[in-house]
Amino acid sequence: MNVLFICSKNEWRSRTAETIFQKESTFLVKSAGTSKTARIRVNNNLIAWSDWIFVMEDKHKQRLQEQFTEQLNDKEVIVLNIPDEFQYMDEDLIQELKDSVYYYLEID
Repeated sequence: MNVLFICSKNEWRSRTAETIFQKESTFLVKSAGTSKTARIRVNNNLIAWSDWIFVMEDKHKQRLQEQFTEQLNDKEVIVLNIPDEFQYMDEDLIQELKDSVYYYLEID
Protein backbone atom coordinates (compact mmCIF):
# COMPACT_ATOMS: atom_id res chain seq x y z
CA MET A 1 0.00 0.00 0.00
CA ASN A 2 1.33 3.44 -0.97
CA VAL A 3 0.49 6.44 1.21
CA LEU A 4 0.97 10.07 0.16
CA PHE A 5 0.87 12.98 2.63
CA ILE A 6 0.34 16.50 1.33
CA CYS A 7 0.54 19.98 2.83
CA SER A 8 1.56 23.31 1.29
CA LYS A 9 5.36 23.46 1.29
CA ASN A 10 6.25 19.89 2.33
CA GLU A 11 8.47 21.24 5.09
CA TRP A 12 6.71 20.49 8.37
CA ARG A 13 3.40 18.61 8.41
CA SER A 14 3.58 16.23 5.45
CA ARG A 15 7.31 15.76 5.88
CA THR A 16 6.78 14.84 9.55
CA ALA A 17 4.08 12.37 8.50
CA GLU A 18 6.44 10.79 5.98
CA THR A 19 9.18 10.50 8.58
CA ILE A 20 7.07 8.88 11.29
CA PHE A 21 5.05 6.53 9.08
CA GLN A 22 8.04 5.27 7.08
CA LYS A 23 8.73 3.00 10.03
CA GLU A 24 5.54 1.01 9.33
CA SER A 25 6.40 -2.10 7.34
CA THR A 26 2.93 -2.54 5.86
CA PHE A 27 3.12 0.39 3.45
CA LEU A 28 5.37 2.82 1.58
CA VAL A 29 5.16 6.53 2.33
CA LYS A 30 5.96 9.73 0.44
CA SER A 31 5.11 13.38 0.96
CA ALA A 32 4.71 16.46 -1.19
CA GLY A 33 3.37 20.00 -1.22
CA THR A 34 0.88 21.95 -3.30
CA SER A 35 2.83 25.22 -3.36
CA LYS A 36 5.12 26.22 -6.22
CA THR A 37 7.82 26.62 -3.56
CA ALA A 38 7.29 23.17 -2.03
CA ARG A 39 10.34 21.09 -1.15
CA ILE A 40 8.81 18.28 -3.25
CA ARG A 41 5.85 19.35 -5.36
CA VAL A 42 2.92 17.01 -5.89
CA ASN A 43 2.75 15.69 -9.45
CA ASN A 44 0.98 13.15 -11.67
CA ASN A 45 3.43 10.38 -10.82
CA LEU A 46 2.89 10.76 -7.07
CA ILE A 47 -0.89 10.78 -7.50
CA ALA A 48 -0.76 7.66 -9.70
CA TRP A 49 1.61 5.92 -7.23
CA SER A 50 -0.62 6.49 -4.20
CA ASP A 51 -3.32 4.22 -2.83
CA TRP A 52 -4.14 6.61 0.03
CA ILE A 53 -3.86 10.41 -0.10
CA PHE A 54 -3.94 12.40 3.12
CA VAL A 55 -4.00 16.21 3.04
CA MET A 56 -3.64 18.48 6.03
CA GLU A 57 -6.38 21.01 5.20
CA ASP A 58 -9.41 21.46 2.92
CA LYS A 59 -7.45 23.93 0.78
CA HIS A 60 -4.98 21.16 -0.14
CA LYS A 61 -7.79 18.88 -1.28
CA GLN A 62 -9.28 21.70 -3.33
CA ARG A 63 -5.92 22.41 -5.00
CA LEU A 64 -5.50 18.73 -5.86
CA GLN A 65 -8.99 18.55 -7.32
CA GLU A 66 -8.30 21.61 -9.46
CA GLN A 67 -4.90 20.44 -10.74
CA PHE A 68 -5.37 16.66 -10.95
CA THR A 69 -9.06 16.17 -11.72
CA GLU A 70 -8.68 13.12 -13.95
CA GLN A 71 -5.93 11.48 -11.90
CA LEU A 72 -8.10 11.64 -8.78
CA ASN A 73 -11.15 9.95 -10.36
CA ASP A 74 -10.64 6.68 -8.48
CA LYS A 75 -8.78 8.10 -5.47
CA GLU A 76 -10.06 9.18 -2.10
CA VAL A 77 -8.49 12.29 -0.61
CA ILE A 78 -8.75 12.39 3.18
CA VAL A 79 -8.57 15.73 5.00
CA LEU A 80 -6.86 15.45 8.40
CA ASN A 81 -7.71 19.02 9.52
CA ILE A 82 -4.25 19.69 10.95
CA PRO A 83 -3.50 23.43 10.90
CA ASP A 84 -0.19 24.97 9.87
CA GLU A 85 1.01 25.73 13.37
CA PHE A 86 3.67 23.10 13.95
CA GLN A 87 7.36 22.69 13.24
CA TYR A 88 8.95 19.59 11.74
CA MET A 89 8.73 16.63 14.19
CA ASP A 90 6.83 18.67 16.81
CA GLU A 91 5.57 16.27 19.51
CA ASP A 92 1.99 17.57 19.28
CA LEU A 93 2.03 17.26 15.49
CA ILE A 94 3.27 13.66 15.72
CA GLN A 95 0.46 12.80 18.12
CA GLU A 96 -2.20 14.47 15.96
CA LEU A 97 -0.94 12.64 12.88
CA LYS A 98 -0.93 9.29 14.65
CA ASP A 99 -4.39 9.84 16.13
CA SER A 100 -5.81 10.77 12.71
CA VAL A 101 -4.02 8.39 10.39
CA TYR A 102 -4.09 5.22 12.48
CA TYR A 103 -7.86 5.25 12.25
CA TYR A 104 -7.76 5.00 8.45
CA LEU A 105 -4.80 2.67 8.06
CA GLU A 106 -5.81 0.36 10.90
CA ILE A 107 -2.44 0.41 12.61
CA ASP A 108 -2.13 -0.63 16.23
